[in-house]
Amino acid sequence: MRERIAGLCASLLLAIIRALLPPRGRHRAAPTQSPLREVTLTPPLDAHPFEPDTPLVRPYLLTAEERHERRLQRQRRRALWLAVHGIDVGPRHIHGMEVSA
Repeated sequence: MRERIAGLCASLLLAIIRALLPPRGRHRAAPTQSPLREVTLTPPLDAHPFEPDTPLVRPYLLTAEERHERRLQRQRRRALWLAVHGIDVGPRHIHGMEVSA
């Protein structure tokens, strides 16, 4: 009798799990595919074949001036964060005014 009850409980739990969880693997429903669009390989008439559409500058490369400005901004943010926690390391000049320590 115990085996029948255990089998019934196992099949009931398995049915609940199958109903609540999505199927896995090859039994998963395949996503619907959109109809294929025609692809044109010819460039537009106003585009020159040797002129790129995007600039050739790498956005992650910075000039020396940009690196310096970012370093100064980092220092200002760090000083403000430390000031919130009661540590005074901040700049001595804020907005052109001398600040006492």
